[in-house]
Amino acid sequence: MVLLALAAAFAAIAFGAIAIIGHSPDSSPVDRSRPAPEGAGASSKSSARARSDRASRDSASARRPPIPASHCPTGAANCKVASGQIIYIESVDPDGDGDAHFVLTSRQSITLPGISVIDVEKNMRPHPLPVEGDWVSAAGPVYRGSYGQSQIQATELHVARAARSSR
Repeated sequence: MVLLALAAAFAAIAFGAIAIIGHSPDSSPVDRSRPAPEGAGASSKSSARARSDRASRDSASARRPPIPASHCPTGAANCKVASGQIIYIESVDPDGDGDAHFVLTSRQSITLPGISVIDVEKNMRPHPLPVEGDWVSAAGPVYRGSYGQSQIQATELHVARAARSSR
């Protein structure tokens, strides 16, 4: 199930990660901190898309709630930190040991480009579990998951709930 979620997440990232990881489709770095000069060869269609990308990125960062940063203990071997927005949750683990897995869009790219998987043991599971759209910061050793993917085994975990509309 996690592998299917990773594949779906990777496909979503492949189409939408330009704003997440800050690269254009041709993998060249993009400086989005200032608009392109007038007449720089950009068509009105690409300029409109750039404005739209910038607006969606700005509104997404405005909605990101404050979340404490996770840290690896000094001298800890194989420890990594990742943070990002949850795009998939495996709340019922197939092996039955009670842990949960969070798949995040993440610049740290622990699992795949733009994706990090966090494995949270039963005794560390937040209650209630976060939902898609919430934010997570985690630290811990990186191990191979049951499908061969790299994932963080969380030893420190912080969750920030995303703002929900009151419809």
